[in-house]
Amino acid sequence: MRVRGDQLEAALSKALPPVWLVNGDEPLLVDEAVDAIRTAARARGYLQREGWQADGNFDWPAWMAGFASLSLFASQRLVELRLPTGKPGVEGGKALEQWAERPPADTILLVILPRADKATQATRWFAALERAGHVVTLIAPAVEQLPAWIERRLARHGLSAQADTLAWLAARVEGNLLAAHQEIEKLALLVPPGPLTLAAARAAVADVARYDVGDLADAFVKADAARYCRVLDGLRAEGEALPRVLSVLAGDVRALYRLHHGLGRGRRLADLMREAGVWQNRQPLLAQALKRLGDDGAAWALRGLARLDRAAKGVVRADAWDELKQLGLALMRRGDAPAFARGDMV
Repeated sequence: MRVRGDQLEAALSKALPPVWLVNGDEPLLVDEAVDAIRTAARARGYLQREGWQADGNFDWPAWMAGFASLSLFASQRLVELRLPTGKPGVEGGKALEQWAERPPADTILLVILPRADKATQATRWFAALERAGHVVTLIAPAVEQLPAWIERRLARHGLSAQADTLAWLAARVEGNLLAAHQEIEKLALLVPPGPLTLAAARAAVADVARYDVGDLADAFVKADAARYCRVLDGLRAEGEALPRVLSVLAGDVRALYRLHHGLGRGRRLADLMREAGVWQNRQPLLAQALKRLGDDGAAWALRGLARLDRAAKGVVRADAWDELKQLGLALMRRGDAPAFARGDMV
């Protein structure tokens, strides 16, 4: 049975199945889910806990044999098995299938691995564990969901906040949930229960946001100018390579250019999106960006990015980071192209 992160508490309130599989790429959420399962198991008498990590040299037969010879008087135990790569291998997969088919008595198996991709979910061992128990998948909140996530976390400590305060907090901790958790815990110590004002939040919370280039592309296609500038400044401060930033943005701009010309030839937008390899969840965003750019927006955006690529490589003398900010903002507000993008500057 598959269980979302927000369903875990309800699942733990019922009888515990003999197998749990927790997967996700956000360490904070994975650790919290594992702690919750441990607590529920301990409350039901599973007082003994064993921890194992299956690396490339893991002895699967010996591990399985140890549970096949349990004494009738053995205590209830929770067995935690971590798969750092998410791949148990052929031998490990067979062992996990065998366990799922005949779980040892008085034993709960908790398998912990990174976010399982489609190939992993299609394996026999994964399906066997899912049939025998619960698969819990932890997904970090998207940037739009982060204020609500923070609001729920604050409520655990008796704190509440208005939308502007939540938005400010989200901007300071984006991309770093562990730091977000720590800042919320700090606020709970510094601020009495009740409303949390923006002034109090500003006085206590550090800027611990962490960004990647995908965040910049996301802000660009959504025309979120404030976030675009914030992410761009953050990437520059963190020492991100400018050619990589330009490459990712150019990918979206080239896609928009092809979409625009395809529409001009009478093609269907859905077909063009599919041919361009645009993920389904991003198609509405690119469709909106296409309308904003107008007839020649993508063309002069490509010219501008080409110039900035030369500037990043030292061929053209310019502050490429600053000009990238100008170019992005001009695209978002549908204003005139900067001179360097129109081709007035070389």
